[in-house]
Amino acid sequence: MNKVRTHHAIETIGLEGQQVRLAGWVARRRDHGGVTFIDLRDASGVVQVVADPAQLPIAADLRMEACIAVDGVVRPRPEGTVNNDLATGAFEVVVTIIELLSPAEPIPFMIDDRVEIDEQTRLEYRYLDLRRPRMAANLRARSKAVAAIRRTLDERGFLEIETPTLVSSTPEGARDMLVPSRLRPGAFYALPQSPQLFKQLLMISGVERYFQIARCYRDEDFRSDRQLEFTQLDLEGAFWDEESVQENIEATLVAAVRDLRGVDIPCPFPRMTWQESMDRYGVDKPDTRFGMEIVDLTDEFRASEFRGFAGVVNAGGVVRGINTGGRELARSAADALVDDAKRLGAKGLVWMVVEPDGSLRSPVAKFLSEGESSAIAERLQAKPGDVLLLVADQWRTAVSVLGALRLQLGRPSGHEELKFLWVTDFPMFEEGEGGLTFLHHPFTSPQDVAVMASSPLQALSRAYDVVVNGVELGSGSIRIHDPNVQSQVFEILGISQAEQESRFGWFLKALRYGTPPHGGFAFGIDRLVMVLQQEINIREVIPFPKTQSGFDPLTEAPTEVEPAQLQEVGLRLDVRREK
Repeated sequence: MNKVRTHHAIETIGLEGQQVRLAGWVARRRDHGGVTFIDLRDASGVVQVVADPAQLPIAADLRMEACIAVDGVVRPRPEGTVNNDLATGAFEVVVTIIELLSPAEPIPFMIDDRVEIDEQTRLEYRYLDLRRPRMAANLRARSKAVAAIRRTLDERGFLEIETPTLVSSTPEGARDMLVPSRLRPGAFYALPQSPQLFKQLLMISGVERYFQIARCYRDEDFRSDRQLEFTQLDLEGAFWDEESVQENIEATLVAAVRDLRGVDIPCPFPRMTWQESMDRYGVDKPDTRFGMEIVDLTDEFRASEFRGFAGVVNAGGVVRGINTGGRELARSAADALVDDAKRLGAKGLVWMVVEPDGSLRSPVAKFLSEGESSAIAERLQAKPGDVLLLVADQWRTAVSVLGALRLQLGRPSGHEELKFLWVTDFPMFEEGEGGLTFLHHPFTSPQDVAVMASSPLQALSRAYDVVVNGVELGSGSIRIHDPNVQSQVFEILGISQAEQESRFGWFLKALRYGTPPHGGFAFGIDRLVMVLQQEINIREVIPFPKTQSGFDPLTEAPTEVEPAQLQEVGLRLDVRREK
């Protein structure tokens, strides 16, 4: 019996005169004057196969995407027929045998990157979608990124350790995915949002350097960079400070970028505090590839006669502005920007256009003194033709709205350039529904325990995020290793002593057994590959993703289950969703 295959398509390069047996799929078939040309595709690429339909009638009957094997001899392509867009384009295989390994039904869409296909259809036939060159390249890139990360951490003495995926529910910022227990009716496991507590237990265990390519689950609303289930690099080290964590994470990212892009990114990454990021860019994941930074104009309007600004400033608010650069601004476009600002939470938006003589054209220009107009232009470094946008509101609203408009108007469309940075010194807590909540998670160490105890909203955490091109890749922190401090954080979050004991007693007990100072990090593999492959949606780099609504068109999950299955785990549905 012949081997199914002796060579891959890419391996035919330079094998002139040699006999090969190839196997793959019919990407294209062309019949020209008694000669059939077949583009044979396998995981390595595409090679042209030449057949005589008089000798091999099967060649004229092959459907696209049929799976075949061929025997033939490699030869150079005739002069004038070389395809420089194809890696194997200087060679072809003249075949003597074609074997149909598996036929194909008519395909629902062309396996071609030049054809636009609606996502629902692509996901329903994901096994065909993944044959497309772009999607196949994304899968290879994902594998290469994971390999680079594993290689780097292995060289640095890390142990790869798996942690449980059936755990108890803990607060980590999103809803848990719950799994009912058959053996303990009425009780539930949770699928992990991250391996957070288990990796901290590993530090107590004396592991010192741990990592895992971890599967995680969060029941949260979908965005272009989120899925219900995702993969992250999870990393932790004992006796570490912030610099230790960041240096190791930078090493993994440098390796992944080098293997996928073939470039070396400079290290160490720039650092920026959370406060500076919010003040300059209006977000905690700034895209620093372009300017258009937010400027503080509050002092220029403290004594202004323009009540729209002065009233906000005197009430404790701020005035912030951005220079969006030279652009045409029709009245309809200006009105649309005002509507966008209101939708984002601002009470309004002031737009200004710098005229050729340096004056400002704006609906509020008549209310501004000459000095105020000059100060605005000077502070925003305005030139004729520039469009300026100003918001007067409370600080958080003003910077957030301008930050969103900045991205809407100036963000580059692709990811050719890579701008990594660290955002540090996050607030420990923020106001939430019903009290204080955490910014990262409740196991993050405060910078100053005394400040946290007296003024929780003023406390800063030892947390840090890594950001690239405005995409938050991941977060980390130095953890709390003192059980008394951990209990204090729970109390600030409104978790009573009794609830602490019932939910976290096992973890607080572990902290009392010589817990070393430790810290760690986790970043999304999917998000990293999305950026490096210049995709705009995370679903393009996940083999079998869900839609925006959490539905899987391929398997039709989630589905209803039989009543007997519910009975086994002690559940009864009061309401069934109508189909």
